[in-house]
Amino acid sequence: MYIIIIGIIILGIITFIIGYFQYKKEKKLVERGEIENISQVNEVDQECCGAHEVCEKDSLLSAVSKQIEYYDDEELDSYRHTAANEYSEEALEEFRNVFYTLKEVEVAGWVRSLQLREIELPDELKDEVLLIISERRIAPLKKGEHDA
Repeated sequence: MYIIIIGIIILGIITFIIGYFQYKKEKKLVERGEIENISQVNEVDQECCGAHEVCEKDSLLSAVSKQIEYYDDEELDSYRHTAANEYSEEALEEFRNVFYTLKEVEVAGWVRSLQLREIELPDELKDEVLLIISERRIAPLKKGEHDA
């Protein structure tokens, strides 16, 4: 869990640095007259303030929601307090069975549910889970690029 939090913090820092250099680059282009103005940041929809399920559905932070939601995975409760690298092959298969039956939109909620239930995600699944969540977060950004 600490790895995920550290990864999110590092991703935030990298995003800030990239944004800063992008701003500096655009500022120089404006000064040289190559573009008219610096691109504006789009305002966040007033409907999405972080308090609505629509906005928090891709969050991995268990602090976002304290309500435990089961994804037809009650059997995983038996792995409470098991370290992420200590799962047997049989246990991994149980996690895989649940994971591969989830819809993409459910993955972040499932991970949040596991955190709230004090169940560590097996190391063998972490990369796949994070990939799906990352793709879901990036997809709206890519769509916005094509619309512009």
